[in-house]
Amino acid sequence: MRVPRITGTIDRRILANYRVDPATLARLLPAPFRPQLVENHAVAGICLIRLKHVRPSAMPGGWGLTSENAAHRFAVEWDTSEGTRSGVFIPRRDTNSALNALVGGRLFPGVHHRAHFEVRESENYYDVSMLANDRSARLRVAGQPYDGWPDGSLFRNATAASDFFRGGALGYSPARKAGVYDGLELSCRTWVTRALAVDTCESSFFEDRSLFPRGSVQFDNALLMIEIEHEWLGREMLSGSAPTANRA
Repeated sequence: MRVPRITGTIDRRILANYRVDPATLARLLPAPFRPQLVENHAVAGICLIRLKHVRPSAMPGGWGLTSENAAHRFAVEWDTSEGTRSGVFIPRRDTNSALNALVGGRLFPGVHHRAHFEVRESENYYDVSMLANDRSARLRVAGQPYDGWPDGSLFRNATAASDFFRGGALGYSPARKAGVYDGLELSCRTWVTRALAVDTCESSFFEDRSLFPRGSVQFDNALLMIEIEHEWLGREMLSGSAPTANRA
């Protein structure tokens, strides 16, 4: 898939992150991916991102699309001929944009599901919820920026967490052909995050006990990004076997 260079602004991005039992997560990953560990835990999460002024880089600023989007993410690594790479595997993407859903997996990497978003936010509070149109997924994250950091987190502080997730800029998600994974890299001109003190973090995906048995997943931390200029860069596809949990 030859993807044009896409530019725009991250108007708001929330990363709500979980610690996960590595063996549980490994069952959900297709080859060639494996969990990337932090303090002997796997890391997963939710990305809630509002994009604006999204357009091909050749087009002038001030024009472009705005959309609300959500992604479920797993921190992963995999082997290449040049050594070990790290990034994220994204088993599911959701969007309120009909265009994103139409071109996703065809002209742009990653299949996107249509969803409805409800957003209530101010300078000091963010409350974002999503419900898939077919009701196959729902989530909600709400909280406020703060200068502290949760006790017992896998990361010693917000800076360490921010550095880790900055390293996960390269993401792979299922293509429309089984066993093929589209590559997409997020390139930010600046990288500024704040800790988010979360009041509510709900996800039908991470609450599904058939995927995540009780005790195998726990909320860890959340980060907030606002007003970040960025580009999306298409990367090579990968192929591999289905996740262990999906095999007959």
